[in-house]
Amino acid sequence: MAASSPLPLPNRFTKMAVIGSALRELCAQDPSRISANQPQGSSFNKMAAGSNGGGAGHCSKSNADSGFLGLRPTSVDPALRRRRRGPRNKKRGWRRLAQEPLGLEVDQFLEDVRLQERTTGGLLSEAPDEKLFFVDTGSKEKERNRKKTRVQKKSLLLQKPLRVDLVLENTSKIPAPKDILAHQVPNAKKLRRKEQLWEKLAKQGELPRDVRRAQARLLHPPVARTKPGPEDTIQRPFYDLWAPDNPLDRPLVGQDAFFLEQTKKKGVRRPPRLHVKPSPAPAVEVTPAGASYNPTFEDHQALLLTAHEVELQREKEAQKLERRLALPATEQLATQESTFRELCEGLLEESDAEAEQGPGEEPEAGGAEASPPGRLAAGEKKTEQQRRREKAARRLRVQQAALRAARLRHQELFRLRGIKAQVARRLAELARRREQRRIRRLAEADKPRRLGRLKYQAPDIDVQLSAELSGSLRTLKPEGNVLRDRFKSFQRRNMIEPRERAKFKRKYKVKLVEKRAFREIQ
Repeated sequence: MAASSPLPLPNRFTKMAVIGSALRELCAQDPSRISANQPQGSSFNKMAAGSNGGGAGHCSKSNADSGFLGLRPTSVDPALRRRRRGPRNKKRGWRRLAQEPLGLEVDQFLEDVRLQERTTGGLLSEAPDEKLFFVDTGSKEKERNRKKTRVQKKSLLLQKPLRVDLVLENTSKIPAPKDILAHQVPNAKKLRRKEQLWEKLAKQGELPRDVRRAQARLLHPPVARTKPGPEDTIQRPFYDLWAPDNPLDRPLVGQDAFFLEQTKKKGVRRPPRLHVKPSPAPAVEVTPAGASYNPTFEDHQALLLTAHEVELQREKEAQKLERRLALPATEQLATQESTFRELCEGLLEESDAEAEQGPGEEPEAGGAEASPPGRLAAGEKKTEQQRRREKAARRLRVQQAALRAARLRHQELFRLRGIKAQVARRLAELARRREQRRIRRLAEADKPRRLGRLKYQAPDIDVQLSAELSGSLRTLKPEGNVLRDRFKSFQRRNMIEPRERAKFKRKYKVKLVEKRAFREIQ
């Protein structure tokens, strides 16, 4: 059986070649696996010869698969029947071969071989005995029953691999294919030529730059820098970092300021306005003595008086606003009837006047307005005499204006003392206004400015009534809020504009819908 020739396969079809070799190995291991369509006593060589030789006639598929000789005179021995051929270089031929019983056994055999290669690294029939068997020397019950200490258990747990590592571990025994690109050196030809060049230069006495630097480092090793100790820090003199003559700025003295700014060796000079605070008010105001948890009677009464004055001022402003918005004593609140009467006022009188006047009559004109005697009609033309008189009148007006201006300039010479007094009064008035503005500016410097659309509202004074005072910190009732106090302080010092909480405005109208189930209950 082993001497039988394999099926003729082209060399380029590797898959068919693998199947053919598996078929030969399978038949060599177990001759009983030969296809059942052979009659008893026939050999694989005869079947191969019958398939290669010509046969007389074609038999049915059922007779060919049964393995018995048919009773008809036209029946042919299945061994001598011509084998059905087809294209083997197509997938159609592979599929037909795989669907036959022998092909299924070949696939199962190849799958078994692949499984053995993945799990054990090779075929079990070729594995040595040491790999398949082991010598049982007995159980170690004593070692198992011995109690382990906590340290031993911890060491065993550390030695045991984690579950996540076991899941990610490669269980296949087949080695990974060799990566040819991993063994290739990039620019190998270029590096080889460079080595040859340096070998040639080394014979002439020249060395690469890195070798020369290494030799220079060996001849002149770098001096190790010592870290300054605490005594060195103490001995170093102190200096003002922001002073103009500090040691850090001495190397920059005498150089161009623009060059130093562009080369980032000197910082940009801050404008003077950045050094001025937006408000001279203190960042944290000291709370009055009356706000203490155990104040004196006088301090507490002074704080109550201040809060009382603030409340009185608020009431006065509210009353003033009510007085301005209130109706005058002589007027009454408009009603629907009065509003309708105002809308209809004047309509009835106009209709009566139109009825008295006839439909064809026109209102009498008050008489044609007589044009002034000095004026000409629109269509009349001026005479030559009128033009001469107008020209002479214009010339006379110009002469009179020039004489008047010359007389006024002549009289200005005698008004020098009055002009000086007028200028002095004007300068004194400007100085007085300037001083008033300076005083007002100093008075308003401590007040918050108008930075936005809202005005600054001073917070309420944190004060407790006499009945709410407590003699200990444990029973003290907290007043005010630190966060709100800091926010108001920013507004008072003109650092942020006064703000108010954003109001929620619904973009759509709420629609109320009654559910059907509730409507059915009613």
